[in-house]
Amino acid sequence: MTDPAPPASSFAELGLSEAALAAVEALGWTQPTPIQTKAIPPALGGRDVVGIAQTGTGKTGAFMLPALESIRAGEGLQVLVLAPTRELAQQVADDTAALSKGTSIRTASIYGGVKYGPQLEALAQGYEVIAATPGRFIDHMRQGKVDLSTIRFFILDEADRMLDMGFRPQIEDVMRGLRGKRQTMLFSATMPNGVHDLALRLTDEPAWVEAAPPGTTASGIVERAYSVKPEKKPDLLIHLLKDPAWEQVLVFSRTKAGANVLEARLEREGIRADAMHSDRGMKDRTRALDRFAEGKIRVLVATDIAQRGLDVDGITHVVNFDVPLDPEDYVHRIGRTGRAGATGTAVTFVAAGDLGHLKTLEHHLGRGLEREHLPEFDYAGGPKVEKSPGGARGRHSRAPRGMGAKLGTTLTPEELAELLKHS
Repeated sequence: MTDPAPPASSFAELGLSEAALAAVEALGWTQPTPIQTKAIPPALGGRDVVGIAQTGTGKTGAFMLPALESIRAGEGLQVLVLAPTRELAQQVADDTAALSKGTSIRTASIYGGVKYGPQLEALAQGYEVIAATPGRFIDHMRQGKVDLSTIRFFILDEADRMLDMGFRPQIEDVMRGLRGKRQTMLFSATMPNGVHDLALRLTDEPAWVEAAPPGTTASGIVERAYSVKPEKKPDLLIHLLKDPAWEQVLVFSRTKAGANVLEARLEREGIRADAMHSDRGMKDRTRALDRFAEGKIRVLVATDIAQRGLDVDGITHVVNFDVPLDPEDYVHRIGRTGRAGATGTAVTFVAAGDLGHLKTLEHHLGRGLEREHLPEFDYAGGPKVEKSPGGARGRHSRAPRGMGAKLGTTLTPEELAELLKHS
């Protein structure tokens, strides 16, 4: 059962200090999100919090603003945030640094794939806030490099994802190392039995808050499904990218090989792109993400490594190059757009063999996805039906303006074989 909370029109209504309000204003945050409205007051009151909220709803502010109000510089590690991915841990650290700007609070991120030196230095100097992935943090614990005795806030972000990735043993190890009274906050996009059990074990009479029902997507996202022949997927994507409104595009590929092939194809077409997946080193992944965030590339092709924790402003379109096999993955993927009140578009490519997965997805969402049929790509080869501007969409619709030209370039036989192998 969730604790009710009336909507807040400003951060000042939540009971934050003047310093916190100044930090929020400097970031351009004008109004708290629903999860912030519901989570911040009980957290400021010292209660444990269990929050259910999808990605892109301001969870970092919901748990970090109350924590920063209570900690003091020079008193050792006081806030430990565990996150499932390197990208999310870094994002939490970056947001915390921004929220604590002008103070002496120090923040560090700890995750694998990078050198130990700077992390050991942060631990030795007693940085007040650490955002970490469980695996690397446990490595430091086992080497006796971590002092957990001063921790006042223990926070789990994306708890459902951490359990999905098999991090429960590491979380249990950290829990066993914690001593004394602390405030615990757990946030999750969904609340399956495993997460619910973990929340009950970790927290003491928590405030249960929920920003949106599990499985829902953020408002402001237009969702569409394009029927397409498998071998025509790259052509369809390039066709859609002819629309200048597709400014910053995140494409999800089911496989790492498929991501590499698609990146190469886009580059050959003169479309600036990069790939991001676990076979690429942390340095290359960070570089790809930075280039995408800075607008140096237009398209980032990623596997599910990016579906959570990737917080880039201005993503206009998310493309599911393959239908997600897990409906929850769909929710998290498209949550990369339409963030913080912005609008966005989520597109899913559906081949004939994907119809079963699409039905499962629509059943989970409780709604159907709007269908788009472009004859030159459609696996059914159906007729194209024109629609008047502003008119209601039917089952078929025409291509976006300025995108009528057919494509002349196709995949090489080797690339096509690689894509079809993983479709």
